[in-house]
Amino acid sequence: MGSDAKRNDDALMIEVELEPAFHDCDPMCVVWHGNYFKYFEIARCALLRRHDYDYPQMNASGYLFPVVDARVKYIRPLRFAQPLRVRATVAEWENRLKIDYQIRDAASGEVLTRAHTIQVAVHAATNQMQYVCPPVLWERLGVPAP
Repeated sequence: MGSDAKRNDDALMIEVELEPAFHDCDPMCVVWHGNYFKYFEIARCALLRRHDYDYPQMNASGYLFPVVDARVKYIRPLRFAQPLRVRATVAEWENRLKIDYQIRDAASGEVLTRAHTIQVAVHAATNQMQYVCPPVLWERLGVPAP
């Protein structure tokens, strides 16, 4: 199932606040483009922890979920010490785990970045990709099985 019925469900979305550190920036105090993925990861892990299915729990359930695709639209630069809100939302969960991201300026609410990552389930013991997400993911997210 896609997320159309659940997309606005608060349980499938989380928002974290952060401020870019100096070591994340280039000499102009602008966040280096590769560090955005660190911010996405912080929000994704917070979202998965909410469902007690972060990476250690995934592994314990017999599955790994590597990122196989990532897309980013850099709209405006992030700057050193700028208060930010990073939102992560589960967008798909049937055949893959797709998480959408939005980074906003905490003060103005202006959208600075949009992105998504796609992860697939891999059986930990065999390293075989699963073409349907395992039922444990749906159970932990509280979403309907296909």
